[in-house]
Amino acid sequence: MRPRFLICLAWLLLGLTAGSIGQAGGNAAPAATDTIGPVYAIQPLSPNFHLPVGQTFVYEADWRLWTAGNAIFRIENTGTEYHVSASADSIGAVAMLYRVADRFEAYFDNKTLCSSRITKHTEEGTHKRETNIRFDYARRKAVLDERNLKDNQMKHQEEDIPSCVTDVLSGIWYGATLPLHENATYNFPLNDGGKTVNVQAHVEGKEEVKTPAGTFQTVRVQPEADSGLLKKRGKIWVWYTNDGQHIPVLMRARMFWGTLTIRLVRIEKQ
Repeated sequence: MRPRFLICLAWLLLGLTAGSIGQAGGNAAPAATDTIGPVYAIQPLSPNFHLPVGQTFVYEADWRLWTAGNAIFRIENTGTEYHVSASADSIGAVAMLYRVADRFEAYFDNKTLCSSRITKHTEEGTHKRETNIRFDYARRKAVLDERNLKDNQMKHQEEDIPSCVTDVLSGIWYGATLPLHENATYNFPLNDGGKTVNVQAHVEGKEEVKTPAGTFQTVRVQPEADSGLLKKRGKIWVWYTNDGQHIPVLMRARMFWGTLTIRLVRIEKQ
């Protein structure tokens, strides 16, 4: 098994499925058309939509015959921002081959949905890093500061961003805030400290899916990116509940090394 598979596992578990695989601003109101907006823009939160604050979502990932990992998401409202915390861990035989233990914290405005910052503690194989990304909208810059925990080397990088972006962790929940009309495509920018990526989320249709958490009526969304690691390397789908919450209950990545499936196991409420 190659490390690339397990690095992708960590990314997928932490939300790249909806966002990663995230340029430019404008704030056209979303509508039920075949393509939402002529430019890539983060749409502000609809007053009728409420993110699942105070809830914890537990997922497990399967690859071929193995349970490959698990992930836990939690959403809180700090007053002016949403705070999403997440963990992703490889388990079992996969962990013996390549250990993944990642911890993410992301913050985004609870009205505009613009990401303000994200921190990462990543342990993937022999690589261990602390990463902080801050989105400086006054200067239109993503500011990345990263420390290699093995040799203490520091990295500083600044990249241009549009007036509002989402990040790799918040992106999956940003996807949930969209109307997700059948056959529509929603466009938005995502940044992970490097170049801003354009994401197109295609709503392919409705589908009933079964997970350990239950049976759900869903809409199937295929996100695509115009650049980045996952471009042209496979396909990713996210199944959101077809209701007022749009909870991501199933995710699937079909790559050259096989298919990785991530299922919701349970929801824990305060």
